[in-house]
Amino acid sequence: MAQNYTLSGTVTDNSGNPIVNADIYLADNKQDNNEHTLPIQYQSKTTTNKKGYYEIKNLAAGQYQVIVYYPGKRTQSREVILKNSDIIQDFQLKMLGNMLEEVIVGGENESTSGITRLQSVEGVSINESKKNEVLVIEDMTLNKASNNSRQVYAKVPGLNIWQSDDAGIQTSVGGRGLSPKRNSNFNTRQNGYDIAADALGYPESYYTPPVQALERIEIIRGAASLQYGTQFGGMLNFEFKDGPQNTPFQLKSTQSYGSFGLFNSFNSAGGSTADINYYGFYQYKTSNGWRPNSELDQHTAYLSFDIDITPDFTITPEYTHMYYLAHQPGGLTDAQFRNDPSQSHRERNWFKVNWNLFALDADYIFNSKTRINSRFFGLVAGRDALGNLQRIDRLDQGGERDLLKDDFQNWGNEMRLIHRYPLLNELSVFLVGTRIYNGYTHRRQGNGSDGSKPEFRYLNPDNLKGSDFDLPSQNRSIFVENIFNITPKFSITPGARFEYINTEADGYYRNIVKDLAGNILMDERIEEERSRERSFLFFGVGSSYRHDSQLELYANYSQNYRAINFNDIRVDVGNLEVDPNMQDERGFNLDLGIRGQIDDLFSYDITGFHLSYEDRIGTVLRTEPNPKFNGLVDRTFRYRTNIADAKIYGIESFTEVDLLSLFGSTRDARLSLFTNLAVINATYTNSNENGIEGNEVELVPPFNLKTGLTFSKAGFEASYQYTYVAEHFSDASNAHRTPTAIEGIIPAYQVMDFSAQYHFDRLNLEAGVNNLTDEKYFTRRATGYPGPGIIPAKVRNFYISLGIQI
Repeated sequence: MAQNYTLSGTVTDNSGNPIVNADIYLADNKQDNNEHTLPIQYQSKTTTNKKGYYEIKNLAAGQYQVIVYYPGKRTQSREVILKNSDIIQDFQLKMLGNMLEEVIVGGENESTSGITRLQSVEGVSINESKKNEVLVIEDMTLNKASNNSRQVYAKVPGLNIWQSDDAGIQTSVGGRGLSPKRNSNFNTRQNGYDIAADALGYPESYYTPPVQALERIEIIRGAASLQYGTQFGGMLNFEFKDGPQNTPFQLKSTQSYGSFGLFNSFNSAGGSTADINYYGFYQYKTSNGWRPNSELDQHTAYLSFDIDITPDFTITPEYTHMYYLAHQPGGLTDAQFRNDPSQSHRERNWFKVNWNLFALDADYIFNSKTRINSRFFGLVAGRDALGNLQRIDRLDQGGERDLLKDDFQNWGNEMRLIHRYPLLNELSVFLVGTRIYNGYTHRRQGNGSDGSKPEFRYLNPDNLKGSDFDLPSQNRSIFVENIFNITPKFSITPGARFEYINTEADGYYRNIVKDLAGNILMDERIEEERSRERSFLFFGVGSSYRHDSQLELYANYSQNYRAINFNDIRVDVGNLEVDPNMQDERGFNLDLGIRGQIDDLFSYDITGFHLSYEDRIGTVLRTEPNPKFNGLVDRTFRYRTNIADAKIYGIESFTEVDLLSLFGSTRDARLSLFTNLAVINATYTNSNENGIEGNEVELVPPFNLKTGLTFSKAGFEASYQYTYVAEHFSDASNAHRTPTAIEGIIPAYQVMDFSAQYHFDRLNLEAGVNNLTDEKYFTRRATGYPGPGIIPAKVRNFYISLGIQI
């Protein structure tokens, strides 16, 4: 009987630290030994575990070639002969330096300063042929103390970013005509699990992880719907750092000071023992704000343990807590903004968030071809909004304030199995997964105190003046995807997802009618119970052609779906009414792109896309006879319904060039120039509402440019960034200006940022200026909190940070 053997070993970096998730390829002895590219064909593949250990079992005697790949490191190749015993082969990977590398089998990964791409397969996820970006935080020079989104996402084409939060406590990112509001059109995750208020019923993220705690940010565009759920925008995932592998304890502390009383203290600790890696941090942030009535106090904490039960089985428990209290200065009218954007006409508005996230990740590697992962996650959280939400063109005359409270209790599980198998003389990859999700929201609106302090209590909690609803949601889904490697250069990746969704509402609202003198003519409490249950199946397919290690053509078509949320299945308070026959939104994303690099000089990713958005939900103004007055008086009200289909076309491009290398410089320095340009056309079609068809889709800048220079030498790095966003509309009616300032033009704006850092031994010094030329501009017209009205962007501000590692 033939003897089988085992090949095993470890993969480390120059300092001896284990490299996690390095790819180990086993090829036959006919492959060329090339230091910078991987062989096109291979017999087996595995990845290293948390300790940098790999193992390939049941190998026949013979001569093999072992190739080790990890992004940012030099690929190593080594011949081994299995004859009379098992073999241990250890690898130490050196830094890649200025070289750019791409994996021909297993994925693409062009590495530039601060941005890379996902590999075709990472862990238990398939990314083949999908438009994606990975932002590597450590490689960026920016204002990390305030989570400056304009700088963080500068190299991601086509994003529209709301800059209405001057301390970075919330991120608001959208793209391709989708609202940026609290990332509500992305499936937003942390370490692979949900962090939004309710992934289906209320998919808004009131919590954003501190940039200083992140290893990277992953973005997969609309094709992410097949693996991550029903969102047109795609998936946005924040990946935290791990503790260092080579020490039992390491402490880092960074203290930052900035304009308008900004102070940010970020302190982290981490390390490794024999079987446990841990990482945790505590952040405290406070600011006076650049406008009156905009003080902030924030606390964030996180703790995670990677526990190796066996070399192949790891569990990771995690806990995150965030609390903040923010004074809200309110919005402005157009005239107020032109006169003085720093003014405030709301002194009694407050916002409070208390967020608690729990997660348990279990990962088991059966062998080099099969792996399973299960993630349990939960959320116990709440957000309270207190203040005067009346039209901003009317002064706050005092009196009782509106108090809106949401409490969230959600839990879920995602399980994924990935398996590699031979087909057509190539290695194909199969993924199957399931998702179980239960959400519960308790939403209330009533009257709060008539003072000016942050007192979040109802005056009449048993019979609220506004509404009181229980809003549960359930989601069950199963998804499959498969990479078929047809030839060494060409792959096809089809996928499908089945969804079951149920969103409900059970509670009451009060209908109060007053005459012109303020006398109550009617006060009725209306009980309401609604339920929307549906299931559906949608599909997608992608393809990729890699001409060589420096050029890839890719295409992807994926259907998308977005369920109506809690705001769409119940009648709201005030003059907003909801269409009881409203339908879910459907459509598809289509991408066609080319990406790659030219040696170590130039990298690029250029994509043409089409987003078809059918039955898009929006709000329009309607006038009809008032039934409360027997039709003798008309009433005007806002009506939320499916307003039209939206057709969105565009080109998103990213390029980066190393200027010093381009002109033949051999100095130990780098001067890179990047350009991020999106040109988009978006219009409404097939509308049943008057005045909508043919209009431009709101929140779609037709021209969106970000460009910048980064210089680095030894421990010093400096970065300059220029942003230009063209004029666009804030609502579907394409109104240019209204008295309430809720609807209207978002004027074109340009803004510049400069940041620098110097690293010496255990010290790191950072400083910079945001909005270098002190531009007066805004990116958002809010319909409610933190407005209503225009929310001005932050004026010129400075920051300085000092960090130390112990």
